[in-house]
Amino acid sequence: MEGLLVLDFQDRFPAAYQELCQWLVEGKLQPKETIIKGGLAAAEQALVDLFKGINTGNAQVAEARRIKSAASLVAKICLSRDLEKTVTYPSTTTSNLYLTPNNMAKRQAAEALEDVAGTDSPASKKSRVDNFHELHNGSELPARTKVEEIVPAAEHNGEHGIKEEEEEAEEDDIIPVTRQAAPVEGFDDLYLDTIDRKVLDFDFEKLCSVSLSNINVYACLVCGKYYQGRGPKSHAYFHALEVGHHVYINMQTQKVYVLPEGYEVKNKSLEDIKFVSDPTYTKQQVMAMDREAKTAWALGGKEYVPGFVGMNNIKDNDYFNVVVQALSHVPPLRNYFMLESFGTKPELAKRLSILVRKIWNPRAFKSHVSPHELLQEISLKSNKKFTLTTQSDPADFLSWFLNNMHLALGELKVESQEITAKADAGDRLRFEEAAEVKTDVNRFMMLTLDLPTAPLFQDELQQNIIPQVPLTNILSKYDGLKAQEHLNSRRRYRLVHPLPPYLLFHVKRFSKNKFVSERNPTIVTFDARNLDMAPYVEPSPNHHRPGDPIWYDLVANIVHEAVRGREDSVEGGEEKKVWKVQVRDRAREEWIQVQDLYVEKTQKELLYLGESYLQIWERRRDGKGKER
Repeated sequence: MEGLLVLDFQDRFPAAYQELCQWLVEGKLQPKETIIKGGLAAAEQALVDLFKGINTGNAQVAEARRIKSAASLVAKICLSRDLEKTVTYPSTTTSNLYLTPNNMAKRQAAEALEDVAGTDSPASKKSRVDNFHELHNGSELPARTKVEEIVPAAEHNGEHGIKEEEEEAEEDDIIPVTRQAAPVEGFDDLYLDTIDRKVLDFDFEKLCSVSLSNINVYACLVCGKYYQGRGPKSHAYFHALEVGHHVYINMQTQKVYVLPEGYEVKNKSLEDIKFVSDPTYTKQQVMAMDREAKTAWALGGKEYVPGFVGMNNIKDNDYFNVVVQALSHVPPLRNYFMLESFGTKPELAKRLSILVRKIWNPRAFKSHVSPHELLQEISLKSNKKFTLTTQSDPADFLSWFLNNMHLALGELKVESQEITAKADAGDRLRFEEAAEVKTDVNRFMMLTLDLPTAPLFQDELQQNIIPQVPLTNILSKYDGLKAQEHLNSRRRYRLVHPLPPYLLFHVKRFSKNKFVSERNPTIVTFDARNLDMAPYVEPSPNHHRPGDPIWYDLVANIVHEAVRGREDSVEGGEEKKVWKVQVRDRAREEWIQVQDLYVEKTQKELLYLGESYLQIWERRRDGKGKER
């Protein structure tokens, strides 16, 4: 090993150099075991790379490991040189080119080395090199002699070398981070005045804004951003040190902490934030929602009615908004998702529960909610069939959503009868029905209602500009009398007792041919109350008295609206689908129309003027509390 190489290492890492010398004195490294694969040149190059790494990259993190590796390589190179009996002394330029650290003292070129021999490195290093030359006169050194000469060299600087070693050891020690179990007495509300409730939005998916991890996520109550963890090396910890934001809430446990101190804050002034993040209700509060008319105010002073709030349309997710708004006004479904605990349930049910509870939140900071968190989970579960950036059919989404939520279904009786074609004596084709009638009972989720074909021309009174059809007419599909052709058979449909407490009607407006998608603009007229379903149910005296009506009342009505774009727009004047939902306010006996963020009242008599697409009907109970 070159003498200058050893001395450069000694000046840079005196502690490691002393440890290296101790290894050699004690004989822990034998010469025959120190020659590494690749030879001496490979060992020297590895040592150069180690020094470069210490000088240029992350020295504080891996310095201890690199020092130990460098010390081991120095020992191997030294002993390998002894075996080869070739001791050379490279020039100062070559040594400085590879081994001089960036933070070593710089020397003016005009100064002579002899003039600064008594000063610190690198001048003292030159003095030791001269002593090394004078002592051995450039001759070959025995292995034992070299070790004996190198060991005292570590103590050349005397007390100054010991102090340098102690200071470097102190820098290498990692100071453990201590955490406070509780705030200092009298300072339990420290930093709470920095909380900004106006920027808090807990509707977005709980992902760290740095690592995008969803594990152990905290929300900064000063800026509203999400960060992972609260340990000394976590992103929330660094955010607290760099920006000075000190108050964080755990999005799973709803506990509030102060960072970097790390203690939990237990203050009643934070209860409103915890409630907005994860609203909870008692059974009495939920049961009173349909009886008591409540009005609430957001932080900005805007008035809103809990349960009838707007929902963000991030891009093209209005099809999702209307379905969730409609389902959140079905009392059994709403009560279940507001009262049950979903700690061990699937993530889809858990996020729907949070969204429903936020829709009915009477202490919200904003008068609207965002479905972003639930939409991200739906996009994942549906393999991106339903996303927030692509328009979809509400009926398809509702069917997929309810199937994944495992809701109970009703029953439908289907009768099918085969039809055979024969030619009579007059060579005319005749269709005869088979004598056997096959009956199947199938479960249904929603009842599909077929609209009559829209007329091509207006009548003489010009009253057929927009055709209309009563709801009872298209419901006749299920009276068991009207047959429908299906392939080579004729089918009749009829409902079976007992009818479910809620019915879903899907008015089939869209159809596809080989070229384009067609829309039927026929308006379906109906009364929001008093829909009698008795004519469409198979008689069963055990379940229902013959002749008595079975009343259903409308709960929600999802409406389609076609909006034509501008001719000079990107869409080029194409029709765009817009979805609205009309829901009933049971406490006020009013109807509310919600389109994304727009919430307004509407008249019950005007509900049918839109193109109804999906409807939810609720079975009425009689005065004794029994279903009819």
